Amino acid sequence: MATAKRQQPESLSSFAEAAREEKVSERKPGLTADSETKPIPTDPKLKHDAATKVLREGVLHKDQGADEAIDKLPDRIMRE
Repeated sequence: MATAKRQQPESLSSFAEAAREEKVSERKPGLTADSETKPIPTDPKLKHDAATKVLREGVLHKDQGADEAIDKLPDRIMRE
């Protein structure tokens, strides 16, 4: 998977990093990713499958396997 030189930060990673800070920061969120907020390479098919199952569960109100599909995706909030 090719990566751009100036990647945008992952929103959830940015929010999680801000929530972990002990004090209020004067620092404004950047428009380019850093080591904490860089995009996590993920197979688009896995994301599509998870999104489809989540939406189907919302409409049908029956288990469609969304939890299992989501568990296959990388966690964008927890640090490694």
